[in-house]
Amino acid sequence: MPIEHDSHDDHVQDHYEDPYHRGTLETATHMGEGTNSLCSDRIVITTQLDDSGNVKEAWFDGDGCVISQASASMLMEHVEGKPVEEVKAFTPEQMLDLFGAKLTPEHEKCCLLAWKTLQSALNSRSDDDFDALAPSGPSLGEEQ
Repeated sequence: MPIEHDSHDDHVQDHYEDPYHRGTLETATHMGEGTNSLCSDRIVITTQLDDSGNVKEAWFDGDGCVISQASASMLMEHVEGKPVEEVKAFTPEQMLDLFGAKLTPEHEKCCLLAWKTLQSALNSRSDDDFDALAPSGPSLGEEQ
């Protein structure tokens, strides 16, 4: 009997193997770092806002499972060019819909790490010393 294949799996794998804007944005105006206490997932997001208040560029870096890294790639691609207020209003449910694949509650935490970290980044101004910034924003428990 053939195994059903979910096209969402291909989309997730594509973002994991060929991520969108993976690395650090040297001209960042905002930065956030987040970790998932349930596992070893870690995401750093750097963004640059333009003079109109839009996300000009969004980059991520980090380590972790396929879900956390692919969702970060998807989110960076999704938010570029959007007004920062629209990005701040982007909900956890919308993030899970963007990811597409069905997830267990434990894996939802992996997927939502990038969302949480982006929210933190947009609430933190960057300076020359990214290490001096303390992440702020919603905790993993607040996103649902």
